[in-house]
Amino acid sequence: MSDLTSSARLEGDELETWSAVATVLEWLPAALDAQLQRDAGLTHFEYGVLYALDAAEGRTLRMSVLAGFANSSLSRLSRAAVRLEKRGLLRRRPDPADGRYTLAILTELGVQLVEEVTPGHVATVRRLVLDPLTQAQARQLQAISRRVMGAIRDEDGWRPPVGPGGSG
Repeated sequence: MSDLTSSARLEGDELETWSAVATVLEWLPAALDAQLQRDAGLTHFEYGVLYALDAAEGRTLRMSVLAGFANSSLSRLSRAAVRLEKRGLLRRRPDPADGRYTLAILTELGVQLVEEVTPGHVATVRRLVLDPLTQAQARQLQAISRRVMGAIRDEDGWRPPVGPGGSG
């Protein structure tokens, strides 16, 4: 351990930057969950699942594709799907094109819930993330976030659907 140099520690501006980012990473998910729990009894993860299905063609996705969108294991997604199925928000069935896969399908009740809860979620995202920033800062945050995403993985992260909407 005596080989450690000061470069092995974050200090000064690096520490200030990291502490701010780490705090946002801790506080923001809890704030998003709180709003969605209050308004719809959903976690942010569950809302993201419903939102992805709502944006998909035919409001249907293979569970494996949905897990990729949600950055989730299939087991975590399956547990969420069970909760959402019990509420009548989605249903699952074997993929008729290939029975090895399972489809997740957003129900009409799920569509209604997404439509009801999205305005409050958008307002929360704006209040917590976008409104405190200037337009230039918001563009910088987008660019910075995309660069950090690229450092984590070579794949592209979630992007809003093409066309009007894209509020999630």
